[in-house]
Amino acid sequence: GSGAGGQQGRAPGDCTACTAAETGDLDVAQAADLSFMVQEEKLAHDLYAAFAEQYDARIFERIASSEAQHMAAVRTLLERYGLEDLTATLDAGEFTDTRLAGMYDDLLAQGAASLDDALAVGRAVETDDIAALDKALDGLTAPDAVQVYENLRAASVRHLAAFGG
Repeated sequence: GSGAGGQQGRAPGDCTACTAAETGDLDVAQAADLSFMVQEEKLAHDLYAAFAEQYDARIFERIASSEAQHMAAVRTLLERYGLEDLTATLDAGEFTDTRLAGMYDDLLAQGAASLDDALAVGRAVETDDIAALDKALDGLTAPDAVQVYENLRAASVRHLAAFGG
């Protein structure tokens, strides 16, 4: 296939993996999964960034940076498929999905109790991400989305291990 090669001078965080793979077709549920995935990556990023400010533990800073790259990868897919990025104009800790907003508040409070609690939040978030990605990958055939989701899943497995899971 031709792919979308030849893009030089990319900004940091641009998604090389998703521009290397061909675009496919997404059904309505898969498009909804993609829209939700950027919000889930934002939730993880915002939590880890908040914990990085609270605790002297570089793990949160490193993984928050990784989550920012994950959001960029999903945003590249949203753009490719002409889907709205519901996180584009939101500040840290803000979500259009009320369930995610409540989850963020609860997890932030839980992690604020202690470093061990923050690490437990990290394990819970990564476990949820892996489950969401497994579900999103089921029946997905679009090569670029499959490649991005598989990369995100592998990163979540590494993050889970880093958080002691």
